Amino acid sequence: MTPYILILYYSRNGSTAAMARQIARGIESGGLEARLRSVPAVSPCCEAVEPEIPDSGAPYADQDDLRHCAGLALGSPTRFGNMAAPLKAFLDSTSPLWLSGALSGKPAALFTSTASLHGGQESTLLSMMLPLLHHGMLILGIPYSEPDLLHTRSGGTPYGASHLAGSEGDQPLSEEEKRLCRALGQRLAENAKRLSPAASA
Repeated sequence: MTPYILILYYSRNGSTAAMARQIARGIESGGLEARLRSVPAVSPCCEAVEPEIPDSGAPYADQDDLRHCAGLALGSPTRFGNMAAPLKAFLDSTSPLWLSGALSGKPAALFTSTASLHGGQESTLLSMMLPLLHHGMLILGIPYSEPDLLHTRSGGTPYGASHLAGSEGDQPLSEEEKRLCRALGQRLAENAKRLSPAASA
């Protein structure tokens, strides 16, 4: 199997998906395949179900996408300073991977988008770290050696990539945000190759 980095995300208005595509570019510039996967929406009404194949965007992830990845980029819009429920629901289903240690020692990175600049970007990134730490993953952030981290007036944190999407969720990624997404993807790929003999072959 060709080594790949899994980009697993939930996106409602397209901002997080746009970040995922920029991170994929960074991963590929780092010499690994990027595999984009999303998760279905959830509903408080238990009878509501999503189709097995989404109408648009990345296919839905399954456990094997996670099991076989060389690294993971995990993304979600902010919901009250936390990850969105659909992504949390998917992560809550990964106990078999935890029991087998399938993700232990693999690198991971995080990304998020918010309606407002101070809308909980960093707390959302931190919330997404918690299950990955339980899985034994190695968390990568964005170092301050990336100049855009010091000068951005939109998104960007040392905890991971972020985007200011605006109150309608339609604000495009700034050039700084794009570069930081690509830098995070490249860093993830480079570290995956260091950590996995198969990925560095």
